[in-house]
Amino acid sequence: EVQLVESGGGLVQTGGSLRLSCAASGFTFEHYAIMWFRQAPGKEREGISCISNSDGSTYYADSVKGRFAISSDAAANTVYLQMNSLKPEDTAVYYCAASRSGTWSEQIGEYDYWGQGTQVTVSS
Repeated sequence: EVQLVESGGGLVQTGGSLRLSCAASGFTFEHYAIMWFRQAPGKEREGISCISNSDGSTYYADSVKGRFAISSDAAANTVYLQMNSLKPEDTAVYYCAASRSGTWSEQIGEYDYWGQGTQVTVSS
């Protein structure tokens, strides 16, 4: 059974940090790209950071570049998103998703598996 399970969300003050985890099982982790998406109330889901487990390349949206860092632990089948200097506009449900293409894409339809999401709330 394929599973992606996010954890690490919570409530934090402006300027604080959180580390999200995406634990994967049921597929060949090292062949997939893992993207973190987020969706705020009333807004579209947006891809913010991606890592290719096949070649290690990464992608960051402009909105998080310089503040967030994505990493992957193949031994643990887990991708992390370190989020620093958090802002109220980072408040959203954060999802991880896996693409068997192995490369980054903005297209939600390119992602084969999704987690259930974890809530991140940044208070001002």
